[in-house]
Amino acid sequence: MPGVTYDDAPPLADLMPWSVAPPRLGREWPTAPDPGCLRARWEALLAAEGPEREALFEPTRSRTAHTAVGQLPGRTGGTGKLARASGPCPEPVRVLAAPFDEQWLIPDHRLIDAARPELWRVADARQIFTVETAAAPGATRPLLLATSLLPVLRTGRVRPLYRRPGAGEPNLAPGLLEHLAARLGHRPDPVDVLAWTLTALRRSADGPVVPLTGDAQLWTAGVRAGRRTLWLMRRDGERPKLPGGRRPYVRAPLPARPLTLHYDRAEETLHLDGGRIAPVPPAAWDFETGSGRVLEQWFAARTGQGEPGTLAAIHPAAWPQAWTSELLELITVLALLAEPRPRGDEPAVADAIGVAELRAAGVLPVPGTARRPATVLDHHEEGPEGQFALI
Repeated sequence: MPGVTYDDAPPLADLMPWSVAPPRLGREWPTAPDPGCLRARWEALLAAEGPEREALFEPTRSRTAHTAVGQLPGRTGGTGKLARASGPCPEPVRVLAAPFDEQWLIPDHRLIDAARPELWRVADARQIFTVETAAAPGATRPLLLATSLLPVLRTGRVRPLYRRPGAGEPNLAPGLLEHLAARLGHRPDPVDVLAWTLTALRRSADGPVVPLTGDAQLWTAGVRAGRRTLWLMRRDGERPKLPGGRRPYVRAPLPARPLTLHYDRAEETLHLDGGRIAPVPPAAWDFETGSGRVLEQWFAARTGQGEPGTLAAIHPAAWPQAWTSELLELITVLALLAEPRPRGDEPAVADAIGVAELRAAGVLPVPGTARRPATVLDHHEEGPEGQFALI
């Protein structure tokens, strides 16, 4: 959209007003790409006693082996002090650990410095979390990730699409859906607004903004493109595929413990030591976020050794087959996300809905209550040392 300015476009922080700082783990070992090694780490921790267990735990000012905390909402992890804990590992849960990198986490509040319980309370099958990440060098737009998993990325603030479990209340500026309905001739649902946001989000000097339009045709095109992006990022429906002849396959078996990753641009081949995957489009290899190339970071998370003697040094004995399947799908997702948008799917700001219009309609400014979490508890949550507290 050359020549278009976004000076009056509403900020993302106003359109999705409730946001939460990302969870802060405080230690790396409770997350891993493989759930089996998390159970092995837990067993190693509990096999140690006294000062050895404390050292393996890796204490911080927020958490030590003697810290008593409440149970994570919706989880069964213990609330007694970890120094005297026993029993099996809490069942690992799938999380988004880095951009486009789904890993596993031991869901025990005692292991996490700042778990953000308000996020756990609204995490369910219908929730969609968004996370703003730093833009890659030279990028014109910030990258807004969308995921069905609890995000534990150390990046920007987390904005859930819904303020309550069961998709009961959208995390949108009060009155926004009604105003869009009046302008578009139909009431969009919250997922449509998120889809448009993924397509239209732009950078400004004061942070990301979302140009809105009252043109129904432009809105439909933007929502269509955004829903495709949402499907690729969430990966919770039909599996994405590249056209026949462009689908990546394992051309030479991957070794048991690959240590190096190399891309041959001329042959469109990804080398994992002697293993080969092809074709890998250059756009998939070049896909970056502000923290670097996605494929390189994904590989590093699975081949890092961890400091000897620490729990993070406990890894699978060999490269699991599941990782190969995940890598093939990740290549596909990145390649599809990098494809140029079809003509007409780039939203424009014709018939723009700006801040001034939203203020006149009473949508802005957003009331302070919309920026705070909703009261969602209708039951007791187990507090420290098994004591129940109603929050």
